[in-house]
Amino acid sequence: MFLRSTVSLLLLALSVPSFPFVAAAAERQPNVVIFYCDDLGWGELGCQGSKDIPTPHIDTLAKNGLRCTQGYVAATYCSPSRAGLMTAKYPTRFGHEFNSVANRSGLVLSERTIADRLKDRGYATACVGKWHLGDAEQFHPTKRGFDEFFGTLANTPFFHPTKFIDSRVSPEIQKIDDDSFYTTDAYADRAVDWLEKHKDKPKFLYLPFNAQHAPLESPQKYLDRFPNITDKKRKLFAGMMAAMDDAVGRVLETIRKQGQEENTLYFLIGDNGGPTPSTTSDNGGLHGFKATTYEGGTRVPFLVQWKGTIPQGKTYDLPVMNLDVMPTALIAAGGKVDSAWKFDGVDLLPYFTGKNIARPHETLYWRFGEQWAIHHGDWKLVKSRGGGPQPELYHLGKDPFESSDLAANDPDKVKTLQAMWDAWSKEQTPPSVPDAPANANPKKNKKQATPAT
Repeated sequence: MFLRSTVSLLLLALSVPSFPFVAAAAERQPNVVIFYCDDLGWGELGCQGSKDIPTPHIDTLAKNGLRCTQGYVAATYCSPSRAGLMTAKYPTRFGHEFNSVANRSGLVLSERTIADRLKDRGYATACVGKWHLGDAEQFHPTKRGFDEFFGTLANTPFFHPTKFIDSRVSPEIQKIDDDSFYTTDAYADRAVDWLEKHKDKPKFLYLPFNAQHAPLESPQKYLDRFPNITDKKRKLFAGMMAAMDDAVGRVLETIRKQGQEENTLYFLIGDNGGPTPSTTSDNGGLHGFKATTYEGGTRVPFLVQWKGTIPQGKTYDLPVMNLDVMPTALIAAGGKVDSAWKFDGVDLLPYFTGKNIARPHETLYWRFGEQWAIHHGDWKLVKSRGGGPQPELYHLGKDPFESSDLAANDPDKVKTLQAMWDAWSKEQTPPSVPDAPANANPKKNKKQATPAT
């Protein structure tokens, strides 16, 4: 009897420390929050140099974290950019080269998403915003690792959104009759509500705004903040930006009030460059626009915050990409990256903290139909709409605005980079769905003027 009691007490004693240990381990897993901003130009944030549209809440991410001056996305418009973010792979690896893939099918089911992998680590997961990775039910966020979805399946008006789903109500598309329903505000409401409902569990919140995508629509309360902007289109853009900045601020404040600010890894990234002529989006003097492979199409605002873990208020000046988000988040969550997954992205934390001073990526690639680019070291070889019949060569270290084509001066460099891109392109999968006719014969773009640096 004595022996049995002693053993029982010993087992109880051994078991008690395990509970706080498990809780402590869970607390060490950071929340992961991704703000994905639609059609946001490279120069359209206060921390990126914008003067006419304040973004005080978004700017705190740069103040309390890192601003990546060479932040890129793996595709230059909506759906392929998201496919890369969700999988940590070039979307061309699995045929997701064009928006038409999402319009006619969806993100290939053989690919696991960042939500799948973080859910495996015990995370609560939610997608709040624009999905654009497939309309059919098997492609919906709740089938791709997200516990909850509140948003639209594709592009939408901001008022009376189309293809809208609230998975708390139904997995089916629902009609929004409320005239006051404005997507950006509604997304902030749901994000805050979801965060409060899951305050005691590690959380992954993916918040892909449909701002700043067309159509330009804003409630009057945001327009009233900009009495000095007289251009109607620019004023609408400013109102939309103010709404998005407030939405980001509400999420930041909610997590701060939960005492989890230092246990939250934030990313704020543009999904592609701004379509300047149609929305007034400012690409900060970069050459090109959305849906081109010039810097104005591929380089985006890219902010990362994890207070107490990565430096605060500094810039990181080596190239990074949206493909890096998943491996960074997964390893931060205590997971590992299996080489069999064949990620193109890398864990950025050793680079951000200075443990690794090399480039996260020596070479970056793009393929978008007949348009393409390779960024190797400081050099870039690019074939883009708006350019001539031959690839153009730029030294981005000296000429980030792609103003001086050096191809004629250095044919050997052109040949080397062309061969590297050709070899990479052969590894990619042909598009699973052809490009839409609108992109098959794009109109020419004129080069933007280069502002003072």
